[in-house]
Amino acid sequence: MDDDDADYMQGSDEDYGFDYSDDGGSGDEEQSADVENMYYTAKSKKEDNPEQALKEFRAIVDKEEEKGDWGFKALKQSTKLLFLVLRRPADALRTYKELLTYTRSAVTRNYAEKTINSILDYVGGGKSGPVEVNILEQFYEATKAALAEAKNDRLSAKTNLKLAKLWLDRKEYGRLQKILSELYQATLGESGEDQAQKGTQLLEIYALEIQMHNERKNYKKLKEIYNASNAVRSAIPHPRILGVIKECGGKMWMGERQWNRASEDFFDSFKNYDEAGSPQRIQVLKYLVLANMLTGSEVNPFDSQETKPYKNDSQIKAMTDLVDAYQRREVHAAEKILRDNKATIMDDPFIRSYIGELLRSLRTQYLIDLIKPYTRLELTFLAKQLNVDSDEVEELLIGLILEGRIEGRIDQVAMRLELESKHSLQKKRYSALDKWSTALDSIHSTVIGKNHSGSRGDYGGYGMSDSFGLGPDRW
Repeated sequence: MDDDDADYMQGSDEDYGFDYSDDGGSGDEEQSADVENMYYTAKSKKEDNPEQALKEFRAIVDKEEEKGDWGFKALKQSTKLLFLVLRRPADALRTYKELLTYTRSAVTRNYAEKTINSILDYVGGGKSGPVEVNILEQFYEATKAALAEAKNDRLSAKTNLKLAKLWLDRKEYGRLQKILSELYQATLGESGEDQAQKGTQLLEIYALEIQMHNERKNYKKLKEIYNASNAVRSAIPHPRILGVIKECGGKMWMGERQWNRASEDFFDSFKNYDEAGSPQRIQVLKYLVLANMLTGSEVNPFDSQETKPYKNDSQIKAMTDLVDAYQRREVHAAEKILRDNKATIMDDPFIRSYIGELLRSLRTQYLIDLIKPYTRLELTFLAKQLNVDSDEVEELLIGLILEGRIEGRIDQVAMRLELESKHSLQKKRYSALDKWSTALDSIHSTVIGKNHSGSRGDYGGYGMSDSFGLGPDRW
């Protein structure tokens, strides 16, 4: 028994509303046995002689007087042969349309759904090489028409979601938006619809749309969908769906340079992917490490219970070493790790786009530590220590001076950094305190003068007199 037959046996336990064929003696048992033998004989020829197998499967369909399970299985095998082996998608589409007519009465609803999902998976999976877009559309349109006739709204929604995922993977964004509109319309439903089911379907749609906006770098729309997904309360989504939404949310926060919020979303995404068993958890863990370093946090992201098991993973080891180098402010070690691990770090376009920011942050910290003992340094010396050119060093120093993280000035003629001495800094502080004190004295004198000049008229207006001790002599 192969997977097709196993699906049939497992899928026949539940009744989802289809009419069952009556096997109770109405047909000829010998004829049934003959059809069964014909089926397995044809199946044995699939690999060695697919054309002959195809003819014998057709004979089974023609032999059945009424649509039955053997004819359904023969059409299923024919569709698979035509699409995956003989590479004739147009012919496969014809047999598939014929197969769909069997789903109303010949087989159980459960088995029919599994068969449809299986066929749509390999049709859109690219196993038979590139397939024309119009052929793909016809497969899905035929499916949707059959499901609408059978009033199977649940599978119809699943089919649309599958098609939307296919268009997303193929970057067919125009077609994707059309399907998303249909899916959103379907969620409106009736007022008595199960809210948890509606919320779950909404999150699946949001997950698809948010990926589209992320790939197109439309961060305004991405943020709208992200906020809308956070507003959904009644839902029981698959953790992979939440992983997708939080991953795109983290990338959005990274684009806004909100490293802490990005780190939080990447951590949530990682936990959901981990729960779902998705391999994407490794990539998101790298994003989490990147965001954590950009926050400047001294906390090692691999100290948490959830991430610790992955610390020594072969794909994560380079990021672990990078974190160690970052926390030790070893800029040269970090640069070497990036050079030596191009496949696991630099080949990811998202990580690569922030490596410059990360190195800038690391060089800045290294620079602050480097100049502490000195009062005057040549820019060429600093450039040599950082292994960058003098212009980049000058840019880093200007940023530090403007942010007030170092006190000094750059002599651009001599190409030298001159730091304020400790004594000079103290003098500046005392000067600032003196100015502050003088300003406070001036404000105090002004307030006293105003109260003194208005004391008679103001208090007199409230029926007070000098006998209360508020006359000018009291001042």
